[in-house]
Amino acid sequence: MIDALRISRQDGDFVLESRLRLERPRSEVFPFFADTGNLDALTPPWLHFRILTPRPIEMRVGTFIDYRLRIHGIPLAWRSEITAYDPPHRFVDEQRRGPYRSWRHEHLFSETGEGTLIEDRVRYRTWGGPLVHALLVRRDLEGIFRFRRERLRERLDPSGSRAATGAV
Repeated sequence: MIDALRISRQDGDFVLESRLRLERPRSEVFPFFADTGNLDALTPPWLHFRILTPRPIEMRVGTFIDYRLRIHGIPLAWRSEITAYDPPHRFVDEQRRGPYRSWRHEHLFSETGEGTLIEDRVRYRTWGGPLVHALLVRRDLEGIFRFRRERLRERLDPSGSRAATGAV
């Protein structure tokens, strides 16, 4: 299993890259992500995350999804728009309102000989720049994505195989 998480800087933005290989076919993995109801299971409880958009939510280009969450106890509204949707290969959500100056999250799904490689590429800007990122945002995002990957393993890779770890 590939399991890697990295945050770097590119052209003034921060870029989070996560890779996780699960021993499940893409035909099972992609629909799990396309069902917005599964966001609850992938989000740490300390964020008090709640989807406000009435369900079921049809995933397609132009879909808006509204959420409520708490970051460090501060209640926030977040609105995402699906800006690319190419099942079962990829989709992109972009923040239209929320806690970041900008946020673009690309989800990629590739078949491998051992299952499905899930790649997340998040390009974002924070209010307060590098200092706020270093003090708060980086640690929060690393924790959120670690939680998310653990829940994915539990739900989609019950064998728990963790044979290989690699850098992105």
